[in-house]
Amino acid sequence: MARLDVTETFHSIMFPGHMHTKDSLNYATKFKFQDTDTVIVTYPKSGTTWMQEIITLVLGKGDPTIAQTQPNWARAPWLEQYYCADVLKASTGPRIITTHLPCQLLAPALQHSKAKVIYIARNLKDVSVSYYHFHKMANFLPDPGTFSDFLNDFLKGAVHYGSWFDHVNDWTSHAKDIHNFLYITYEEMCQDLHGSVQKVSRFLQCPLTEDELILAQKHCSFNSMKENTMANYTLIPQEIMDHSKGKFMRTGKVGDWKNTFTEEQSRLVDDMYSSQMTDSSLLFKWECPEKTL
Repeated sequence: MARLDVTETFHSIMFPGHMHTKDSLNYATKFKFQDTDTVIVTYPKSGTTWMQEIITLVLGKGDPTIAQTQPNWARAPWLEQYYCADVLKASTGPRIITTHLPCQLLAPALQHSKAKVIYIARNLKDVSVSYYHFHKMANFLPDPGTFSDFLNDFLKGAVHYGSWFDHVNDWTSHAKDIHNFLYITYEEMCQDLHGSVQKVSRFLQCPLTEDELILAQKHCSFNSMKENTMANYTLIPQEIMDHSKGKFMRTGKVGDWKNTFTEEQSRLVDDMYSSQMTDSSLLFKWECPEKTL
């Protein structure tokens, strides 16, 4: 299924036609969740792959075998992508499901479920830079043009998967309506990976010994994931993801946006954030002290 130049529009939100169809998107919104499911929810470029790795390692008690032998899209498939139904049919044991869908499309299906939902958010300046670079290498996304062009579209929500503001605000404001909900930030994971892995293990009711925790932390560090072909997307063919134009995992740092943003762009985002997040109590860190993961 190539469809690299196709865009699917669903409920006024654009999705890459390469992996999404009207049928697959409808399937996702009507999905029957099981109480044993773990659902990873993110806006793109917010720590999705990282959480897939953390959960895999927590459930494996720190054993990296599955993380190093099964591609992340096979062990934690994207619910809205066309191949998901077949993967889930063949799966055994508790399921890990990933989604970028906005709350308005998925919350109704989750409402009466006890599935465990983990929402990961990341500061929008770093998201915008990471997403821009991803557009440059992903041949199933439109040419982003200059960063200034892309940032304008991003702030308007005129990009694939829609508005960062709507995604973050809607999911976090509806957390009370979801039976089991954990909110964690990319920045928190960067600053305290040990504590973040521990938090996830507690939420999943999968306690780890200190040795298992240390092992899990080692194998889900950014540097470890960057070298893991099951997580770094180097298995994806060149015609779909042009690895000569960048790496899927670039820096993994908080505050990398400062290497791209002008002062004017930073002020623009600050103003937009203030106006769009007035009703939110969320706090984001825009930069963190250097720390080796």
